[in-house]
Amino acid sequence: MGRIVGLLLAAAAFIVVVPVAAGAKGTMRVQQADGSVQTYEDEAIKAGNKRLLITTADGKGTLLIERAACTMANKMLRCLPYSMTLQQNGKTRALDFQQGTVYINQTETKQHLPLSSTEVPPNGILMGISTKIGTFVSMTGTLDGKP
Repeated sequence: MGRIVGLLLAAAAFIVVVPVAAGAKGTMRVQQADGSVQTYEDEAIKAGNKRLLITTADGKGTLLIERAACTMANKMLRCLPYSMTLQQNGKTRALDFQQGTVYINQTETKQHLPLSSTEVPPNGILMGISTKIGTFVSMTGTLDGKP
């Protein structure tokens, strides 16, 4: 019972802890199993209602992370999504993803990913997700719209 409560609190922290301003932007890269790549600039990043939404600049598609288990990793929030949907063309479908991680730097200074030389900028977000059919989705951005 205690573990379930802990997981629920961690999942709630995914959104509750992350303040997001109206100008939050990012870039998403989608690489299909066949090697084709689509890049989406100026993605809108929104958090609220215990969800993280990433919407294309043209508003035609939204990736919705509804649930995630979150912990602190050094000075960053590390979240492992376990419920994700794609809203596109008026339809919502669950994504059959294999694994994924979202790092959120809530500080005003650059932070290194654990055991990596990769830096996440101040108020930055970094995400990597792979699906069971071989698609890889990555996203970088800032939560306050700063470059």
